[in-house]
Amino acid sequence: MVRFSFCDVELMALPEGALFWPGRRALLVADLHLEKASWFARLGQMLPPYDSIATLHALAALVAATGAREIWCLGDSFHDRHGCDRLPAEARGLLTGLTADTRWTWITGNHDPGFADHCGGAIVDEAVVDGLVLRHEADPADPRPELSGHFHPKLRISLRGRRVSRRCFVATPRKLILPAFGALTGGLDAHHPEILRAVGGEAKALVPVADRLLQFPIAA
Repeated sequence: MVRFSFCDVELMALPEGALFWPGRRALLVADLHLEKASWFARLGQMLPPYDSIATLHALAALVAATGAREIWCLGDSFHDRHGCDRLPAEARGLLTGLTADTRWTWITGNHDPGFADHCGGAIVDEAVVDGLVLRHEADPADPRPELSGHFHPKLRISLRGRRVSRRCFVATPRKLILPAFGALTGGLDAHHPEILRAVGGEAKALVPVADRLLQFPIAA
């Protein structure tokens, strides 16, 4: 975990693509897309049905490692609004155990609008926590400090003659976009115009590596 300051709030960036907020003992993740494989299976595209279990095991490991008491999921937690109903027994057990042991909040996203509570936790459209706005998609017109997801940012660079891709955070002085945490999620290039539009222009891609936070300027 790498400590950094965002709008005078101390946060910690995790290589797994999550944020830890030490002052609240809160873990923040975005875009789990649980039950994405089963959604595709219903359309006839068969994928290994283990994405939810892998994602929830990874999340449970971070909860144990950080001692988090609060969990904030910044939207698109399920690939569709009925995803919770399709969870296999092992994944459901993992999830309900986590929601029972923590103060868990689901923020709805564009993939899971109208998500109903069958898995525990509270459901909100967005929240303001200690001065930070938590929502699914960044609002370029909102000047308040903001944490969001939605875009699944990845940094793609050339390194010693080969292309390297890593999930990354995208940051400006007032906005911070989290990468997708889900095991079966793709990524949008951090330089994409839609990401830059969402954050209001020039930004930095942040890549936590061991005890360092690598920073790469990105611009239109």
